[in-house]
Amino acid sequence: MKLLPVRLVLAAGAVEVHLRQRFPRIMWALTPRPEPYDPFAELQRIESDPMYRALFFAELDTAIAERNAERTTELEEIAAAADRLRNLVQPGNGERAA
Repeated sequence: MKLLPVRLVLAAGAVEVHLRQRFPRIMWALTPRPEPYDPFAELQRIESDPMYRALFFAELDTAIAERNAERTTELEEIAAAADRLRNLVQPGNGERAA
């Protein structure tokens, strides 16, 4: 009894493969596709809907602040690595360079 659902799924998959090979245009037409993204429509919504505009700008400000924080962290890490490299090349505490 447990094999019946598995066989049905396998049979349905085989039928789909056969139909795609036999009728590719019909199967292409029946395949669902995501709606194309229209940035102009979103711009119109930002301009016309004050609530959406406020939400959009709040999210934009948050994203910019996060990006700036990440960049600041990266710059600090680069500065620390540069200091370690300088200490290896020219030690400032009387040690000889390696």
